[in-house]
Amino acid sequence: MSALTVSAADEKRVKGMGFLNNRGTDEFSARIITVNGKVTAAQQRCIADAAEKFGNGNVTFTTRLTVEVQGIPYDKIEAFQEYIAKEGLETGGTGSVVRPVVSCKGTTCQYGLLDSFAISEEIHERFYKGYHTVKLPHKFKIAVGGCPNNCVKPDLNDLGIVGRRIPNFDEASCKGCKKCTIAAACPVGAARVEDGVLKIEKDICNNCGRCIGKCRFDSIEDGTNGYKIYIGGRWGKKIARGKALNQVFTSREEALNVIEKAILLFCEQGETGERFAETIERLGFENVEKQLLADDLLERKQEILDAKLH
Repeated sequence: MSALTVSAADEKRVKGMGFLNNRGTDEFSARIITVNGKVTAAQQRCIADAAEKFGNGNVTFTTRLTVEVQGIPYDKIEAFQEYIAKEGLETGGTGSVVRPVVSCKGTTCQYGLLDSFAISEEIHERFYKGYHTVKLPHKFKIAVGGCPNNCVKPDLNDLGIVGRRIPNFDEASCKGCKKCTIAAACPVGAARVEDGVLKIEKDICNNCGRCIGKCRFDSIEDGTNGYKIYIGGRWGKKIARGKALNQVFTSREEALNVIEKAILLFCEQGETGERFAETIERLGFENVEKQLLADDLLERKQEILDAKLH
């Protein structure tokens, strides 16, 4: 096709398929979905071949860990999709829906407190794919952080889940050492010896787990793994930092259910065009938190979804 012959309607149609117009041309960037940014070597070779065969040879990476192949002519879009499908790849990631999840490398990182690859893959299947046809008031972004270092900025997503490890402190084993190895290991200054015994300030402690196993008298031998969830973050023209729910969830399924309840709440109570942060601000954080910690939204799941189909 010659330049600038693609209609606005056609441009909108292929945007819904994950093809974004390259400004001033009839060429498009194909947004290829990855599951938390992880692709196989075979998939990488397929993407490279597709970039040379259908595009201009350039491959770029988005902040959401998806891959974009630039310079694809409008009339080669379907052929491009068919080509990458042979390695299980697909395009998408646009629109007012649950967007592809991003995660850090907590599975392999020395600081990781959860298997971020595994849980983000589960979130991808359950919510990105499972809710792919559910129209939301706006896009809904999810991030998984392996520890409180927050490398993928979970608190700047509509919903962020972060690995935590709550130290199990045995006060009876504490000797009140003047040079406490727990206090020395704590990166946020939450631990100190006071009146001959270790004190951990819960309001300061971020449950990073760095103190576990550091005491020579075994006062903190282990910890309880958990998930901290932030809601209402966003980045862009308007910035909002997500606020944490006042609970560390120790059950994986419970944490995943909270994510689903947040999506259902946004689906039902969000207003068209507003981000989840704005929905929370309008409804009130305490109101939203109460709903997310209760079971009503999940019990009414089908009713909520059916209402959006009529």
